Amino acid sequence: MHVYRSGVKGPWTPVSSALCPQLKEKRKNTQMIIWCKNNMNSLVQSLVPKFTKLQVLTLRQDRPQLEDIAVETVANYCHDLRDLDLSKSFRLTDRSLHALAHGCPRLTKLNISGCSAFSDSALAYLTDYCRNLKNLNLCGCVRAATDSALQAIAYNCGQLQTLILGWCEGVSDNGVTSLAVGCPDLRALDLCGCVLITDESVIALANGCPRLRSLGLYYCKNITDRAMYSLANSRVKSKHGLWGSMQNNSDEKEGLMNLNISQCTALTPPAVQAVCDSFPALHTCPERHSLIISGCLNLTSVHCACAVQAQRVSFSADCLVGSLILTLANFCDSYFESDISISTLLDPIWILSMVWSCIF
Repeated sequence: MHVYRSGVKGPWTPVSSALCPQLKEKRKNTQMIIWCKNNMNSLVQSLVPKFTKLQVLTLRQDRPQLEDIAVETVANYCHDLRDLDLSKSFRLTDRSLHALAHGCPRLTKLNISGCSAFSDSALAYLTDYCRNLKNLNLCGCVRAATDSALQAIAYNCGQLQTLILGWCEGVSDNGVTSLAVGCPDLRALDLCGCVLITDESVIALANGCPRLRSLGLYYCKNITDRAMYSLANSRVKSKHGLWGSMQNNSDEKEGLMNLNISQCTALTPPAVQAVCDSFPALHTCPERHSLIISGCLNLTSVHCACAVQAQRVSFSADCLVGSLILTLANFCDSYFESDISISTLLDPIWILSMVWSCIF
C-alpha cells in the first residue's frame, strides 16, 4: 500500500503504511493519491475522515476492490473535493454517484472510466447537483453514457470543457447534438468507438462549439466528407468574425489542434485536406503528429503545410546535389581537356565560385 500526500504547492511525498496513524495531524493536505493492493475500503474509511480539506483524491487499485462504502465515506467527509479519480472501480454501483451528488457538489473533475455498473439515471442525478463539472471521463461506461445522460449533462453542466466517451456504443447523434447546444465551451471530446454517430454530430459540434480543440472520431465509420467540410467551413466562419472573441488569438491557437479520424474509411483526400488546410495546428508530419489517419490508406496523400514545405526542401536539396554532381562530372571532363593546374583546382575561392554557379 502507498499513500501520497501533498499540500497545495508542495511536492508529492510517499507515506508508508506504518506512518498512516500519524497522518491524523496533517489536516492541511489538500491532495492525496492512495494506491493499494489490498484492503482499499478499510484504508479509505480510516484515512479520509482525517483529511476533510481534501480537494484532489485519486484511488488507484491493482485489482477492482473499491466498494460503495468507501465512496460514501469520501462524500460524507470531503465536501470541498474538486477532483476525484475512481477509474476501473467495477464494483461501484449507483449508490456511489448518489452519495457524491449530495456530499461533493463542488466537483469540477470526475474520472469514472471503466465503472461499467453505473446507470444513466444515476449519472443524470449526479449532474443535477454537481453543476460545476468541467472535466468528465466516461470511457467504457456503457450503461451510464447514453443519450439521456448526455442530455442531462448538456442541461446541467454548461461549463463542461472535456468529455471522454470512448467506446460508449449507446451514444448517438441525439446526445452529441444536445452537448453541442448545452456545452458551448467544450474543448475536447472523445467519441472514439461511438459507432452510431453520423455527420450530424460533427456538424452540430462545428456550429455550436467554437473552442473545440480536440475531437476523437476513431472507428466512427458513418462519418463522411460532409462532416469534414463542416469543420473546414466553421474555421472560415470564425475568420469572418462570427466568433469575435477568438479573433485576437493567433492561427495556431484557434480551432482544432487534434483530430483522430482513424478507420473512418468513407472519407476522401479532398475533404480531409480541406480540414488540414483550414486549421494550421493540425499536422501530419512525424514531429507534430496531430491529425491521426491510421487505417485510412486512401488518405496518405493528405499533408499539412509544414510537411509539404519539408518535401519541397528535400526536393530542392536533391536538385542541388544532382546539380553539383553534374557540374563536377562536367568539370572532370573539362579538366582533362584543359590546362587547369592542381593549385587552381584546390583554391577555395575557385571552388566556391563553382558551387555558386551551380546554385544560381
